[in-house]
Amino acid sequence: MPENQIRTTTLADLDALDRLYAESYPVLLKPDYPASVLTKSLPLISHAQPRLLSSGSYYLIEEEGLPLAAGGWTAESPLDREACGIGHIRHLVTHPKATRRGLASALLDRCFDRARAAGLSGLVATSTRTAVPFYRAKGCVPECEIIVPLRQGVDFPAVRMTCSL
Repeated sequence: MPENQIRTTTLADLDALDRLYAESYPVLLKPDYPASVLTKSLPLISHAQPRLLSSGSYYLIEEEGLPLAAGGWTAESPLDREACGIGHIRHLVTHPKATRRGLASALLDRCFDRARAAGLSGLVATSTRTAVPFYRAKGCVPECEIIVPLRQGVDFPAVRMTCSL
């Protein structure tokens, strides 16, 4: 994946990313989560975060104007605010019709490079069960299963993974 096909997001990408999440998560997560979990959690996780889109560290890959993959990192982990030098991988997703093309790998490599250049020593991924094999193949290590508290009292099962830079 050529570096120039990855671009930094802006607030103007909000609607396109909402569509990407809404089209991707139900399909990709279905094999690893019961319908009862997806019914409650998908409406809560399928929205782009404006602050993340304007952070300068969230990226998008498009083809003919359609978003195919997105993901980024932040220096502060929302679930691990005390960790010094550790950032967080954020909302890495690939459209179901674009999987197995190296898009997520290219985005994660960009995140690793930029986080390393920013002086971080590692990143934490709050991975879906579905993405654990991908992160493992990229050198990340599963630490433990966790429950991510979402809004409205909804809990989402995930896996905390660490990635050394």
